[in-house]
Amino acid sequence: QVQLVESGGGLVQTGGSLRLSCAASGRSFSINSMGWFRQAPGKEREFVAAISWRGGSTSYADSVKGRFTISRDNAKNTVNLQMNSLKPEDTAVYYCAAANVYNIVTRVANYDSWGQGPQVTVSS
Repeated sequence: QVQLVESGGGLVQTGGSLRLSCAASGRSFSINSMGWFRQAPGKEREFVAAISWRGGSTSYADSVKGRFTISRDNAKNTVNLQMNSLKPEDTAVYYCAAANVYNIVTRVANYDSWGQGPQVTVSS
């Protein structure tokens, strides 16, 4: 497995921006597809964004497409999620995750390592 430690998150007004970062250690970071998921109170954990092992391919949930950007730096073992034009419905706990595959995967079950999940709150 990969150990994942997230940073960032917090409280922001509607239309604002936040950046989440995830530092990885353990299994070779570069061979992992990385993803971000989120979970709001009373709801299931949902896919937000994913990036392939070399960063050449990305995928986004329709709800965040055009507003969020996922990126990775394999030299630094980090993956980031830049969130712009935030909306109240983006409020959730956000989780960084790693999957021991090269291609992009979007299902929770595909990922075997998870971060602790920082809170993101967007006020209206």
